[in-house]
Amino acid sequence: MFSRVFIIILDACGVGELPDAADYGDTGSATIPNLARKIGGLNMPNCKELGLGNIVPIDGIEPVSKPAASYGKMAEKSPGKDSTTGHWEIAGIILKHPFPLYPNGFPEDLVSEFERKAGVKTIGNIPASGTEIIKELGEEHLRTGKIILYTSADSVFQLAAHEEVIPLERLYDICRIAREMLTGVHGVGRVIARPFIGNPGAFVRTANRKDFSLLPPSPTLLDLMKEKGLPVVSIGKIFDLFGGQGITRAVTAKNNSEVISKVIAETDSTGHGLIFANLVDFDMLWGHRNDYRSFAAGLEQFDRELPELLETMNEDDLLIITADHGCDPTLEYSTDHTREYVPLLVYGKNARPGIDLNSRDSFSDIAATLAENFGISYTFPGRSFLPEILKD
Repeated sequence: MFSRVFIIILDACGVGELPDAADYGDTGSATIPNLARKIGGLNMPNCKELGLGNIVPIDGIEPVSKPAASYGKMAEKSPGKDSTTGHWEIAGIILKHPFPLYPNGFPEDLVSEFERKAGVKTIGNIPASGTEIIKELGEEHLRTGKIILYTSADSVFQLAAHEEVIPLERLYDICRIAREMLTGVHGVGRVIARPFIGNPGAFVRTANRKDFSLLPPSPTLLDLMKEKGLPVVSIGKIFDLFGGQGITRAVTAKNNSEVISKVIAETDSTGHGLIFANLVDFDMLWGHRNDYRSFAAGLEQFDRELPELLETMNEDDLLIITADHGCDPTLEYSTDHTREYVPLLVYGKNARPGIDLNSRDSFSDIAATLAENFGISYTFPGRSFLPEILKD
């Protein structure tokens, strides 16, 4: 049917609040529509032609009568709104319980055990913005050598350290120790290394961030494709979110443009299977900082780079553009992820264009679709849309 599939995750690019958004404190969230309205309209002609404006009203992106792609939106069935939960559901896992959160910091006995096992002392242990906490505690870290521990509204155990105080490999080893002990009731979704450089008053986080994810609790689409002998290539932070499980080859990329260029380069070296990529800048650089102008500029940059990928696609390729959650940068009361529908655009030269895929019940519809396409007998909880997009 389709011998090669690209999944592009526009990290944090939701399109409107889910029915249970109020339970998460996310009433009124609608990442792409809200920021489009805030700046007076988005200029994304290529995504417009695919049908992005046919999913929900978006200022500057009008619906078109004959979209080049099929289109719809997907609801998250798993509880939560973090990257790990969203990506796992796309790959076919629906969680019954959310990952643990720590709005008051981590328990003292847990921190003491971590310090003993890792051979470090910590400062912080509060929910905080990553840029703000190094501004606040970076000088003390330089003076004492104590590592900065913090969390957020997501299920994360984050460790920040100056690269000249705690070298990268040592920081990564410390994170691995944390990951090994954070299981069960304290099984956070991710342990994250947050290295930085610079001097007091001018600290800057580097691109050497590394995520240590909890491993998926059961086989994902990626595992089953790998077992079938199909290539599963991760680009960007996909490898980290799955703990490397189910990946046949990992390609590193540190920003949106680098991700897209490496996806395009992969068309020459991976002729079939899955190429799974995440554009993290929307979330990491702009969403959590309420920087809606840069967020919008990033979307428009993605739109400008998209045609090169579309042109390199073969006749039997399929492209799926979606997201993992929202992170509405226009909400003055929040800098956290938001509980939203995510967009769904499905394009292929041999796929039916202009099919309204409607509102899907789960992100796992993608896993069900790819399983049917690649002849994987495992039954995922989603509902395949493959019959709807196949040409007669």
